Amino acid sequence: MKKSLLALAALTAFAGVASAQSSVTLFGVVDLGIRSVDNDNGSRTVMSQDGNASSRLGFRGVEDLGGGLRAGFWIEGAINPDNGTAGGQSWQRRSTVSLMGGFGELRLGRDYTPTFWNHTVFDPFGTVGVASQTNLMGGASVYSTFVRANNTVGYFLPAMGGVYGQVQVGLDEGEAAGSDIGYVGGRIGYAAGPVNVAVAYGETKPPHPASGPTSKVGNIGGSFNMGFMTLMGQYHEYKAGSHKLNNFLLGANVPLGSGTLKFSGAQSELKLASGAKPKSTQFAVGYVYDLSKRTALYATGSVIDNDTGLGFVAGGGGKARAPVTGFSSTGYEFGVRHSF
Repeated sequence: MKKSLLALAALTAFAGVASAQSSVTLFGVVDLGIRSVDNDNGSRTVMSQDGNASSRLGFRGVEDLGGGLRAGFWIEGAINPDNGTAGGQSWQRRSTVSLMGGFGELRLGRDYTPTFWNHTVFDPFGTVGVASQTNLMGGASVYSTFVRANNTVGYFLPAMGGVYGQVQVGLDEGEAAGSDIGYVGGRIGYAAGPVNVAVAYGETKPPHPASGPTSKVGNIGGSFNMGFMTLMGQYHEYKAGSHKLNNFLLGANVPLGSGTLKFSGAQSELKLASGAKPKSTQFAVGYVYDLSKRTALYATGSVIDNDTGLGFVAGGGGKARAPVTGFSSTGYEFGVRHSF
């Protein structure tokens, strides 16, 4: 929704900054539903959010500098629509400034890591809700760079006949345990016609040896649009010291009139120091009915089966090697999502 400068002055405190922009957009998502999760020891039903898309509020803008050069900004924060709070995230979903042109894009700030994109792009359920493949990734990355990294400098390739890619460096700004950590990663892919495939790799180095070992991740994902169905697949390998987790997913989106039927099956295998390799498996199904381009109703269900040594739960929040392991977790949710 593009706002005039006058409207922005009335709606936000960003009018002074926005006056220099060629265009400014206010955008967001509100997603609420009812979720129930049963972990073999009783069920719990709550009003949940983000079953279909992450609730958020953001502002983005672009200024034409002439000669094919543009400047842009993007600030986006999480919200909790069930109680009206800001989610404690400030603008931590993304806060970047960019220079863009024929050379591509140079982007600075807090941003998504290249290795995260294969998780969300090639999962029919994205990375939200009781059916997300990331439900089986708790503890996969010992650091906070699983999704985003602070203090990053990133470069994105320009349009190159279907080839796309990025490199990113997150600066280490401290030497104390627990301070900002360093990240380096990249992603290269190809999307043309019905095919989209990408591979990514990243490393996270702690600022101090006491913080832990270097974390390494490599993954690959792809999709193929057959017209009546889009097939998806992805594979990930996470390593941090003796900790190693492998994960794969196969899934599909099937258009049905004004809606989409979704399926997926995923599995994680954790290599323990003892040599044991317990597995967790998730099967999920869901349906999204589009009332309009901006509003949708959704229903999703999933079942997770954990071997002894793993304790993942539907809807996320599970951790490998939790005190109670080897149980089944069932989750379902019904909700409405509106974007603006």
